[in-house]
Amino acid sequence: MTYHGLISIVIPLYHEADNIPPLLERIRESLQALRYELILVDDGSRDRTVEAVKKAADGHTKLIVLARNYGQTTAMAAGIAAAMGDYVITLDGDLQNDPADIPRMLHLAESGNWDVVAGNRANRQDGVVLRKIPSRFANAMIRWFTGVHLKDYGCTLKVFRRNVAQQLGLYGELHRFIPVLAAMQGARMTQMDVQHHPRVHGVSKYGLGRVGKVLADLLVVLFLQRYFHRPMRLFAPVATFSILTGVVTGFYLLIRLVVNQPTVAVNWLILIAVLVLAGLMLLAFGLIAEMQMRTYFESEGKTTYRVRDVFTGGSRLD
Repeated sequence: MTYHGLISIVIPLYHEADNIPPLLERIRESLQALRYELILVDDGSRDRTVEAVKKAADGHTKLIVLARNYGQTTAMAAGIAAAMGDYVITLDGDLQNDPADIPRMLHLAESGNWDVVAGNRANRQDGVVLRKIPSRFANAMIRWFTGVHLKDYGCTLKVFRRNVAQQLGLYGELHRFIPVLAAMQGARMTQMDVQHHPRVHGVSKYGLGRVGKVLADLLVVLFLQRYFHRPMRLFAPVATFSILTGVVTGFYLLIRLVVNQPTVAVNWLILIAVLVLAGLMLLAFGLIAEMQMRTYFESEGKTTYRVRDVFTGGSRLD
């Protein structure tokens, strides 16, 4: 059964000029039975990506050109914000994900009343050392800490109900944690195996260097998931530990003074106290700053990006 409503395909682009013609051709072939809008978001590319899109665009296509390179999460957020379809489908611009999987995923979402259908790259066509091993480690870590059990968090190909997609709160580089953000909204979620192809043009923008970013983002997501509405449950135990450490340290200092080693005791205790307190303060300030940033953008209706240009293809949607 073919879905008859409008769907929105959101694709972030960064230096994908050579992939644009085959990507748009493949989308047209795969989605010819569906009503769709194609929202391409150029994330500050410095190659011929924008020109390639304008040359290949048709009436289904809308191009949003960001003023600079903000990152995949922000580009994805800009595309989702512009989406008008009942369902939003996110897709990579490198043709490793196959648009031919979209009708099957859409059918599953509609027939099963799912809010999110996540793709699982069952036969992933990437390098083992730079892509597969870090990805498996990250997937296992996210499952363990968040309790959201999906096989593949890194697959961009996902289908969302629009109201879920537009309430995700995508900031920073949280696109890796979209399933966790959706689960926090109470979204009903499933997954299905999808095709995955080797990259033909260009090079991957990701590798081992993203591990540190994943760990930092995981900390933010865990805070949002567990303590956003009850922050004292996080800070109270830390504060208690800090106070107890101070009390124990005081007794230790007194003991060292008693045995006539005041210089050693004072020097080491000052160093320990400074390191512990500095670490606690930096952690607290980081989380508080994260919350302030979200409050700033959401309360004022601001965006984390600036659009340079918007281009729409020559004819109207079918």
